[in-house]
Amino acid sequence: MGDKANAHPGAAGRATAADHPASVRNVVLVGHSGSGKTTLVEALALTAGAVNRAGRVEDGGTVSDYDEIEHRQQRSVQLSLVPVEWGGYKINLLDTPGYADFVGELRAGLRAADAALFVVSASDGVDGSTRMVWEECAAVGMPRAIVITHLEAARADFEEMTRICAETFGGDDPDAVLPLYLPLRGPQGPDGHAPVTGLTGLLTRKLFDYSSGERKESEPGPEQLPAIEEARNRLIEGIIAESEDETLMDRYLGGEAIDVKTLVDDLERAVARGVFHPVLAAAPAAEGARQGLGTVELLELVTGGFPTPLERETPSVTTPEGRPRELTSACDPDGPLVAEVVKTASDPYVGRISLVRVFSGTLRPDATVHVSGHGLADRGHEDHDVDERIGALSAPFGKQQRTLTHCIAGDLACVAKLNRAETGDTLSAKDDPLLMEPWEMPDPLLPLAIQAHSKADEDKLSQGLARLVAEDPTMRLEQNQDTHQVVLWCLGEAHADVALERLRSRYGVQVDVIPHRVSLRETFADRSAGRGRHVKQSGGHGQYAICEIEVEPLPGGSGIEFVDKVVGGAVPRQFIPSVEKGVRAQAAKGVAAGYPLIDVRITLRDGKAHSVDSSDAAFQTAGALALREAAADAKIHLLEPVAEVSVLVGDSYVGPVMSDLSGRRGRVVGTEQAGGGRTLVRAEVPEIEIDRYAVDLRSLSHGTARFGRRYTRHEPMPSRVADKLRERTKEN
Repeated sequence: MGDKANAHPGAAGRATAADHPASVRNVVLVGHSGSGKTTLVEALALTAGAVNRAGRVEDGGTVSDYDEIEHRQQRSVQLSLVPVEWGGYKINLLDTPGYADFVGELRAGLRAADAALFVVSASDGVDGSTRMVWEECAAVGMPRAIVITHLEAARADFEEMTRICAETFGGDDPDAVLPLYLPLRGPQGPDGHAPVTGLTGLLTRKLFDYSSGERKESEPGPEQLPAIEEARNRLIEGIIAESEDETLMDRYLGGEAIDVKTLVDDLERAVARGVFHPVLAAAPAAEGARQGLGTVELLELVTGGFPTPLERETPSVTTPEGRPRELTSACDPDGPLVAEVVKTASDPYVGRISLVRVFSGTLRPDATVHVSGHGLADRGHEDHDVDERIGALSAPFGKQQRTLTHCIAGDLACVAKLNRAETGDTLSAKDDPLLMEPWEMPDPLLPLAIQAHSKADEDKLSQGLARLVAEDPTMRLEQNQDTHQVVLWCLGEAHADVALERLRSRYGVQVDVIPHRVSLRETFADRSAGRGRHVKQSGGHGQYAICEIEVEPLPGGSGIEFVDKVVGGAVPRQFIPSVEKGVRAQAAKGVAAGYPLIDVRITLRDGKAHSVDSSDAAFQTAGALALREAAADAKIHLLEPVAEVSVLVGDSYVGPVMSDLSGRRGRVVGTEQAGGGRTLVRAEVPEIEIDRYAVDLRSLSHGTARFGRRYTRHEPMPSRVADKLRERTKEN
């Protein structure tokens, strides 16, 4: 790889449509926030000739961070595609946010890509969330390489960071994570720091100097050879250990000199198979320079070592009815159309824009396609199964769009004006509709209760929210029937902030955030009786109804049970349903703190009626009055919802997590080993105590834990907690 730089310089620049899947490389950049992914994309685009000058994140001038929110926050919040050409290949660089709140954008990038570049800061190291993504990629065999950035930092140590990466990512085989190049340092400055000015190619034994702003090749001096040979021998052994040629190791151990071409070919095959993970270094170009350090080497690795879309197994495909469907050949431009919407965005001028990965067939403008959805109704997404006409096809380059005539299998493109398609939907031929297996998305577990700021906002709120959740499948919209609140469920505070900002700036909707309420209930603690008397005379027909009831608590989950035990016709038969209707209506409103009454048996014992003045309405009112009187003389329990919480956490954080759950009135019901140094902790916790658990757990575990929650039941709230809640309700 060290001597193939820019083999086809005339083909460098911005990429348009690919003509064959073999000429495409789809690469996603993964790493924690601030590791330098966006800056690296900018450096690669400059080296490939796609831009004339590299922009800076701090100035809001990068290609991939083009959203106004990204400019203000100086970090990526969405998936961005930057296609470039290098050596006759089209490289689709997928820049993803590093912050955990935007993991949905990361997962979309992983779905669209065939290989991953893990970007690691030499000064910050590897965080827990990056390790988790590495393990996910390993589970599906996705090829991976590591790029170490921020080499200019005073405390940056490439060799130490390479060792940490081998320990962290290598698992049982640290020799599968080795550097292809070593940093070449210039003279020490006044502060004693020697800057990295180039790279030493271990396989080729060449020096690549970037100090002039352009890559220049030279031979190492005698004093440099011992260090090169030591690292080179280890690299060769790591490559041969993963070679498909079983004779290679014996030949090498027997003293045979393995030629560089054989080693490079074996290296590329091992990288493409996902069994060897090279470590490289990269740095942005200096002002006025044409190439950033390590960018040529990285582009060589991507084009030579990363797999083509032809080598990726297509996700499972079925008919919309769920019948399995086998594609005749994977990634065939002439095969049946199977494409997937990996991202949805809205442009104020163009309308909805869908970023699509084509897995089979060829997508063309103005064609009619079938759109199949997975029915994420629980997240506020429309379930649909419709035909739509494709608008213009384009290749995005940040916020710019270049018109395309087609998009073949293995490539990505933007489709305009697919008004019904949402993220995760499948596009296929209208006469042969298909549905791809969905990718896994995290559950949004941080509630954000909102209300329109004004009447004008109220009129636009519904449409704005619908568009927002159509773009983001990690967001769930809930219209809570109990609390009558509109709730946006998000992944974290940053996710929520971006949602509110997009509602305001993109859809012109101003909202106010209000305290989120959980769905409490009421029940009787003991038996009680009540008498409802509704007697009015106001000339003409009056109102007359008297009923006597008895209320007793029932086991949890019983609901409301109404029993008629009237004898002797004290309440005429036609009015008994009226009493029940009134009782149930009052139970729905609550009898103490305004929460629905549940888990009681209400028995109608007696009553009185008038031959003229009794009516359905009168007995409904009497039933409600009787229930209120019974409640006034009884102890009423507030019932709170309890969730079963499952926390997957590293073993070192199990103690703090269990202690924190106990502090939330939780009951730990079990723990079990989950492998990989993790433990699954299961607990039952009142929902009122885990409103912000998504934020708190991330802080507690340094971003390494995940949790899920599931409603189990309502149970009595402790009196001290209930009293505090009632006090707050009175104050409001």
